[in-house]
Amino acid sequence: MFKNSLLSKKALATFTLSTLATAISFSSATLAQKISGKVIDHQGKAVSSAIVNVNGTDQAITTNEQGIFTVSGLNTGSIELHTSAKNYAHNNQYILLKQDDISGVVIQLSPSVMEVIDVYATPLHSSTIESALPVNVISGDDLKLKQASTLGETLKNEVGVHSNFYGSVTSSPIIRGLDGPRVLITQNGLDAGDASRVGADHAVSIETSTATQIEVLRGPATLFYGSGAIGGVVNVVDNRIPTSSDMIAEWLLQYNDVSDENQGSFSLQNGNDNFAVHLDGFWRDAGDYKLPSDFDAHAHEEEHEEEHEEGHEEEHEESSSHLANSASKSHGFTLGSSYLFEQGFVGFSYGTMSRDYGIPGHAHHEEEHEEEGEHEEHEEGTQAEMQQDRLQLLSEVNFDQHFIKQLAAKFAYTDYQHQEIEEGLVGTTFTNKSTEVKIDLYHQEYSGWQGAWTLHYKDSDFKAVGEEAFTPPSNTNSFAIAWLEEKHFDNVLLQLGARVEQVTIDVQDGVIDLSVYDHDHEHESVLFDQQKFNPFSVSTGLVWNYQPGYNIGLSVALSQRAPSAAELFSFGPHIGTRTFEVGAMYELEEEGDEIHVGLSPHDPDLETSYSLDLTWRKFEGDFGFVMSAFYNHVTDYYYQQNTGLFFEGDHDHHDEHDEHDEGLPILVYQQDDVDMYGVEAEFVYQISSPLKASVFGDYINAQLSDGGDLPRIPPMRIGASLQYQGNTYDGELSMNHYFEQNDIAPLETKTDSYSLIDMNMNYYIDGIGNDLVLYVKANNLTDEVAKVHSSFLKDVAPLPGRNFSIGIRGSF
Repeated sequence: MFKNSLLSKKALATFTLSTLATAISFSSATLAQKISGKVIDHQGKAVSSAIVNVNGTDQAITTNEQGIFTVSGLNTGSIELHTSAKNYAHNNQYILLKQDDISGVVIQLSPSVMEVIDVYATPLHSSTIESALPVNVISGDDLKLKQASTLGETLKNEVGVHSNFYGSVTSSPIIRGLDGPRVLITQNGLDAGDASRVGADHAVSIETSTATQIEVLRGPATLFYGSGAIGGVVNVVDNRIPTSSDMIAEWLLQYNDVSDENQGSFSLQNGNDNFAVHLDGFWRDAGDYKLPSDFDAHAHEEEHEEEHEEGHEEEHEESSSHLANSASKSHGFTLGSSYLFEQGFVGFSYGTMSRDYGIPGHAHHEEEHEEEGEHEEHEEGTQAEMQQDRLQLLSEVNFDQHFIKQLAAKFAYTDYQHQEIEEGLVGTTFTNKSTEVKIDLYHQEYSGWQGAWTLHYKDSDFKAVGEEAFTPPSNTNSFAIAWLEEKHFDNVLLQLGARVEQVTIDVQDGVIDLSVYDHDHEHESVLFDQQKFNPFSVSTGLVWNYQPGYNIGLSVALSQRAPSAAELFSFGPHIGTRTFEVGAMYELEEEGDEIHVGLSPHDPDLETSYSLDLTWRKFEGDFGFVMSAFYNHVTDYYYQQNTGLFFEGDHDHHDEHDEHDEGLPILVYQQDDVDMYGVEAEFVYQISSPLKASVFGDYINAQLSDGGDLPRIPPMRIGASLQYQGNTYDGELSMNHYFEQNDIAPLETKTDSYSLIDMNMNYYIDGIGNDLVLYVKANNLTDEVAKVHSSFLKDVAPLPGRNFSIGIRGSF
């Protein structure tokens, strides 16, 4: 699918590869020094399998059973050793290495009930407890247990994260009430390049079953990723471009009864001293999912539609036990390879995936007339067919005795297509051909400061063609320069950063035809000029380790976001949200019973966020916690206002007082000031060696500064879990309670409270490979009717009813 589009990006790819080739050609001084020592716990006992990493390099040594490690091939100067081990807090130790080797180094780790994991989403080294902003990371067995068919459902139980659930076929994560163009979805640090930021019915083109870990940055991350990350980032990490030749083989098979779903995945990696190869693949096949037994699928329609034919009611009742049009099929594979050398690596990968799924809650009704004059009504659902091809290049090169100590380069080209099939014919086609290049230049420590410069280029050619293309074809181009620095002042880590960016949006040919939906504009088109924006972001962060095992994180940031093309130029029916969308470049004019479309007299502005984050952590001992509070004032915030008007397919409009309560609600993008604030907390207590309990909760409030709530803001939530870890089996029982959401926008309806009880069990089998696990998962044990307030389909597509999964996974 690449064809000429890929060739048109040849200059960028050539530039990236030539940069890498130049970097590799640098010669380095002979390295001879080494550091050796031992890693122990708080009782002086050896810690085996601890990882000792030399910060700023790819060197990572694993301690033996006696806790002994030796790091060789080091240059003279200040060396930072970063040591990590499961169930221990991380340790950073600075050593001044001169001409002689150093031996007898002792690194002491403190036990931690909190899981501490290194984060790849930030350019500068950090872990989940060393960041000024709160970070969620799920990996290992935890990720395998939480892994669902969509990214949003995989992450929905993380603190501060919700899902815009769309009938199980698609869902995206919501971070602190923000999603869409404000939350960036990345794969190994590069944009996913799909259309999931445009509509809730567009699937995220990243597969979680082959991921090694998923990271969520809660709060503005524009410094790292640009204006599209003003609300946060979800970074999915995998081994598609291997950085080592270690032998890795993992596989999984699972069945779920709620949708008769079968799925499987595998991941393989191997190599020698200089080359490594990676291969992974997955498939998933699911039918329509079962609804909770107490859910009345017809109640909402009866409330809003008084006239139903008896035959249609009977047909609906027969199929009401399942959500119609919620089946999906998907499969894909990735092949990658790397060249490994003493100072780093350079590698590439090619991945392809396809996903065919129904779009629940949207159907076309047709009447077929019989010879006797009678008629029958048929309902045909809309299907979506998604296909993506992705080429990715990654490289890291380390230099010694040079001011630039590391060059990290990333390149991705993505060819994405999403077709909506109606009555067997393609109705609308969405495509996105995107190119991204990111180069990070890390400098040597200077007066205690460590940092990096980033050059970041992105280009997205997005098109929507067809009957329900609600946004015109457009090209979005951006280029940015960022500078990040950090320095330790005793027990305080200071982090500084700034980013300048230029974003250009071009509507294809600059012309949009208004006559399609408004007869008064017959044969009339609108010419749009190129839109240019210059977002600027700056932040200051502090991490204060005020006593062993405790720290306080503080982040103050000014972040700006350029609007997306969809927010500016949308004009048409959007079947995914069941609305008629009007962009900020237009305005509606009401003349009697008629609604006319005109150009807005206001120029679009940058969205500017002033944010404050405060995080308090305890991470050593049997009791730990992370508590966060945030405040975010946003000026010129883009949001969709429900006008109370409706659009009918025959191009006529009517308002909410008309006797016909059908048609698509008309939503108009507007700008206004917004205040958002909230709290998040997680508490973990190790009751005994095998038993651990945790409690968490989060709350978000989002209001227009002049009054009124924003739509689809997740409700307050509390949860608790009890975990047992034995030698041959473990298990977890959890409960999440979602409170009633009655802080609603005009014309929005409140959502009832609900509670979900889940459980899982693992049984470990020895003697077969490195790891073999039989597992069972049960979700929604009480068969609760759970309507997700942040979902566009909350009244027709609740969460699935009681369901069980059984599976087996292993590695060797």
